[in-house]
Amino acid sequence: MKILKPTNNAQRNTILLDYRQKLHSEVKKYPRSLFKKLPSHAGRNNQGKITTRHQGAGHKKTYRIIDFKRYAHDNIEGIVKSIEYSPYHTAFISLINYQNGSKAFIITPEGLKVGDKILSGENENVPIQIGNNLPLGYIPAGTFIHNIELKPKKGGQLARSAGTSAMVLGKDENNRYIQVKLTSREVRKILANCRATVGKVSNPENNLVRLGKAGGEQKTGIGRPSPLSP
Repeated sequence: MKILKPTNNAQRNTILLDYRQKLHSEVKKYPRSLFKKLPSHAGRNNQGKITTRHQGAGHKKTYRIIDFKRYAHDNIEGIVKSIEYSPYHTAFISLINYQNGSKAFIITPEGLKVGDKILSGENENVPIQIGNNLPLGYIPAGTFIHNIELKPKKGGQLARSAGTSAMVLGKDENNRYIQVKLTSREVRKILANCRATVGKVSNPENNLVRLGKAGGEQKTGIGRPSPLSP
């Protein structure tokens, strides 16, 4: 974390992430198919009228297409080529180079490094290690997981934001459902053939960030206005 010195009002109480220590990339050229420009609404509808107040356009940004499903690369080993920032996600993302030549972005688990290998699959042959994706029925109790499916083949929906995770508690009598304890301490029963990724989501210090000024929040394009002094 970077704690700025209070040399002026804008920097007072400002705490930011030190990206130089956390991010690393060996990628020189990215496939254009992994990027997408999302339309900027700024709280307006198709007639240009304000439908959601207090929203601005924010800074210009490009969406990175994240592979939440991982089915297309089953039983194909991938190598982590980068850990990088995404303007649309609180977690860091990683570019994966697969042995068949395809590339994809995934949510970076905490502890994953550039050069590590990951694997996904539908059977118990997938090892229980950080970044691997497999059905909940093959993940032992006590394991931290993220990017959890609620319906088979639909892609991960739970535990995707920075620092979040869930824990596998156990199976039911018929081994059909798996009990999963979420960050909110809620215990949910999820089908055993739904898949999840091993590990916790990266960037757990995201909740400590303090932008310090209204202009920092304005660049995100969301949020209520900052209260003004009388």
